[in-house]
Formats: sequence, C-alpha cells, structure tokens
Amino acid sequence: MTGSLNIVILGLSLSSSWGNGHATTYRALIRGLSVQGHRVWFLERDMPWYASHRDLPNPDFCQLIHYNDIDEMIEIHAGLIKAADAVIVGSYVPSGVTVIDRIAALQPQRLCFYDIDTPVTLAKLARGDEEYLARRQIPLFDSYFSFSGGDALGRIERDYGARKALALYCSVDASRYRATGEAFRWDLGYLGTYSPDRQATLERLLIEPARRLPHLSFAVAGPQYPEDIVWPSNVERIEHLPPADHASFYSRQRFTLNVTRSDMIAAGWSPSVRLFEAAACGTPIVSDDWRGLNDFFAEGQAIIIARRSDDVVKALTTIPAADRFTLASAARATVMQGHTGERRAYEFAAALQGLPEAGIRPTPQPISA
Repeated sequence: MTGSLNIVILGLSLSSSWGNGHATTYRALIRGLSVQGHRVWFLERDMPWYASHRDLPNPDFCQLIHYNDIDEMIEIHAGLIKAADAVIVGSYVPSGVTVIDRIAALQPQRLCFYDIDTPVTLAKLARGDEEYLARRQIPLFDSYFSFSGGDALGRIERDYGARKALALYCSVDASRYRATGEAFRWDLGYLGTYSPDRQATLERLLIEPARRLPHLSFAVAGPQYPEDIVWPSNVERIEHLPPADHASFYSRQRFTLNVTRSDMIAAGWSPSVRLFEAAACGTPIVSDDWRGLNDFFAEGQAIIIARRSDDVVKALTTIPAADRFTLASAARATVMQGHTGERRAYEFAAALQGLPEAGIRPTPQPISA
C-alpha cells in the first residue's frame, strides 16, 4: 500500500466541537492528510446534541457523511468500506461495539481503532464497561492507534491482545492556530469543558490565584459548568468558544492554563490538544504536572509547571515579558517541529502503509444479551 490513501473514518464528531475534544483532533489530522494528497470519508452518527451545535457542517478537506441507522449506513456504504485502503473506528462512537462488529464483518483491507480516550477506555474495560469497544474486539484491529503513549502501549498489547499499539497524539492545525497580534485582555485564561475531576485543579490553579490577585483578570471558557460555582468577580466566563475563536482567545492571554483529566494524569504521556494549540499561538503555558510532560515541553524552558496556587501567583507576578516570550517561543518551536496536523498525518499514513497485508479476519461473534 503506497502512494495516496483512501481512508474511511467513523468517529464521534467532526462537525461539532461542542463539549468534546474529538472534533478538533480529527480536523487537524484530516486536514493534514488532505494536504498530503490522501482522501478521507468521515462517517458521523447524526446525534441531536451535535446537530444543534455544528461549527463545521461542510468541511472542505474531506467528505463528511451523516447517518442515523447503523444497518442503513452499512448497506449504503459497504462498497466504500471494502474498497478503502484503511477503515478507522474511533473511541466513543455511538453504539461502537455494534459498529465495529458490522465493519469487521465486511473484511476491510485494513481495520484500525483510534482511541482518543485511551486512559478512559482502559479504565472502562478493566471494570467490564464496554460502552464503545469490547475487549474481544481489540485483537481484530490491524493497529490500535492511541492518544496516549508511554506505558499504555505495552499494556494494550500485553493485557488486551492488540496486534500493534502505536501512539497517535493529537495535533494542531498550524494554519489556523497562530498569534493574532491582539492586545492582552486576560492575565490567565483556561479553555475546557467542565469535568468534575478537573475542577479541583482549576480551583487551585486559577480560581484561588484570581482571589489572591484581584487586580488581575482571568477567563474560563467552556460549556457545562454548574451554576453553583462561585466565580471571583475578576474571572470572566465564556460559555462556548468555537474553534474559529480559539487563536484569538489564546493570543489575548499573558499566560494560559492547561488542566488534565485524572485518567490522563494516571496514564501519563497524554498531551491535550490545548497544549499544542496554545503553543502554536505563542502563548506561554502554565500546566499541572503529569508523567511524560517533560518529553513534550521542557519544564522551565518551554512550560511552567504549577503544583500549588503559589506557583501560579509567582508566575503571574514575577516573570517578565522577555522570559514569557522565551518560554512561548520554545514551546512553539517544539509544536511546529513535531505536533502539527501535517506532521501527525505523515506519521499516520506511514503507519498505515507499513501494516502487513491484511489476512481474513474471523467474523466477530457478538456477546448475546
């Protein structure tokens, strides 16, 4: 399998970034694939939640296909799926176990899984939760692409029988994430959907510093935050920020905050796309700590790691503009070299092209209810 590829991806969402990080991850990757001459068809379940919040209904870099019924989708697109050089099923696809079974039964040339939620998936499987992937299905995939690197890859192969587990980190579309040159509005900002397991860290690394520094300005952008959260008066709340406004948001911050989900911290080597987006925009990053972070951004050179409120207060009140510029420049150089959508697309296509000739897979046997 050489040259340009025809790739079918069944993912959670490409059309809507509302309340999920999948859309921006897919967009950067698929744009990169398109630039390199590959053709992608993205099949997305037409869910009401995303249908009412679509910020990319008609992408110009792939063919987006919505479907309502799995049987109908298979009937209409079986030929496309069989002819594709590779078929990728993503994590959190609605009725994912059924989708995987039906796709595998068509015996596509290459069948892969892209787990954008690896630590969450492994935690679910460990407790018998097979919401979108069944343990018995993992050996069916020619490759298991993982949002997380490090220890998780060996675990996926050793404990779950994956043929090959490869890291496929998120990435940033460098053509859309860059400094806008706007004046600063906030001293520290945060972009992220509400998550209970992140809230304590957000409290420690943004809300408490905001209380201590009433003369500075802060912002938290993202949906689903409970109404009973008491925000200091100098914290601006933005309910939803579509990707088209991300670069402007980052560019207007002196520092931006990264907060990591607990499952991702436990797994390590699970960088959020927000890290790459902020760095591409030339915004200095303050982040919580987790294993593997230094493998992406060197502490004190390309990123500030904050473990306590005091660390954030110190960064906001003592780091001069020249040092902020040095931090941001180092982080941006790291991202532009290794974490753009085009770079990730190159890695992805090379991995697909390197897979051995696919043999006939056994037809998966769904577990009866």
